[in-house]
Amino acid sequence: MTDAVRLRPFVVAIDGPAAAGKGTLALRLAEALGLPHLDTGLLYRAIGKLMAERGFDLDDPLLAGQFAEALDPEDLKRGDLRGREAGELASRVAVHPPVRAALVQFQRDFAARAPGAVLDGRDIGTVICPQADVKIFVTASPEVRARRRTDELLAKGREVAYETILAETKERDERDSGRAVAPLKPAEDAVVLDTSSLDRDDAFVAAMAIVAERRAEESA
Repeated sequence: MTDAVRLRPFVVAIDGPAAAGKGTLALRLAEALGLPHLDTGLLYRAIGKLMAERGFDLDDPLLAGQFAEALDPEDLKRGDLRGREAGELASRVAVHPPVRAALVQFQRDFAARAPGAVLDGRDIGTVICPQADVKIFVTASPEVRARRRTDELLAKGREVAYETILAETKERDERDSGRAVAPLKPAEDAVVLDTSSLDRDDAFVAAMAIVAERRAEESA
């Protein structure tokens, strides 16, 4: 392996549906590998929150695009991006092509910096970083993911029904996998990691083994 190859950024792409465990896994991988981590699901939420709190029209595609172009990684560290409100605001700005174009570039720029990065989302390995060194598609059965999400919400004091969460999970899966732009699917060269019967530690060990195998292949 040449020095040029060794010195290029090492990129790990983690994709998968909601509640499969990809976010937790990606963060642990980033810490273990000494790489920056980007939760790409926060990008649209950050733009929505920034525009709303400053009183701007979220339905203005050009203005939303300007916010996306000016997005700073520090904006993703605010603690109010994971709630329902942020999700609803995100859905309004996510429909604008200028926003998506700017955020695609944001993600690619993040991954291109040395020493590399771990990114998790739904189209990292297929659209954002198709040349990623490691691609892992983290999944689990709809029933398992719905149970995890239900338990998470109950722990936060939310009154939710498992059956409702399961129906929402299946509906979202169908919508995400059937959309015309960047549908949710594994990249052709991704390793599918099913966490249905794995706890967080087991999933982490399995993912680290995938990374180690890929690095061994590059070194051969």
